[in-house]
Amino acid sequence: MTSRPAPRLTLYHRLRKVARDQRGTAAMEFALLLPLMVVLYLGTVEISNGIAVDRKVTLTARTVADLVSQVSVINNSAMNDIMAASVAVMYPYSSNTLKVTVTSIKIDANSKATVEWSDSYNGTPRPKNSTVTVPAALLVPNTWLIWSEVEYNYTPTVGYVITGSLTLRDQLYMAPRISSSVTRTVN
Repeated sequence: MTSRPAPRLTLYHRLRKVARDQRGTAAMEFALLLPLMVVLYLGTVEISNGIAVDRKVTLTARTVADLVSQVSVINNSAMNDIMAASVAVMYPYSSNTLKVTVTSIKIDANSKATVEWSDSYNGTPRPKNSTVTVPAALLVPNTWLIWSEVEYNYTPTVGYVITGSLTLRDQLYMAPRISSSVTRTVN
């Protein structure tokens, strides 16, 4: 008995055989999807963290304006306490890049808005008697407003390479509650 040699597989038959082979398919699919899944996870974490920081900026602006508007006279000690409260509101985020400015605005009989006094944490107070722009709906003659401005430079943990730092800002105007204006003393 003579043995016959095995028939040679043509290229077509070899490709069909490889295409039908299911070994390692799941591992290959996982290897292809893993980078996408990691990017989606890290992106979700970064976006959630960025939204949380932006929300803290808004809460800080609200808190500062609210605390200042509740008094008729404010001194250095009280202002320092309010600025410390702004840092506490931003917690657990670092206050190194936090800038808070609170300003008392006087609106005269001609609806001209000027700075009566201004204080700042990690920033520059607005110059006294400088003219500022206030939304038209708030330009009520012979009134005062408390203007709170907050700025925070947010640096994403993972996305820094792509986006760099993002500057988040918010501001709020509030009318004094106890008296028509809030007087700033230096004692």
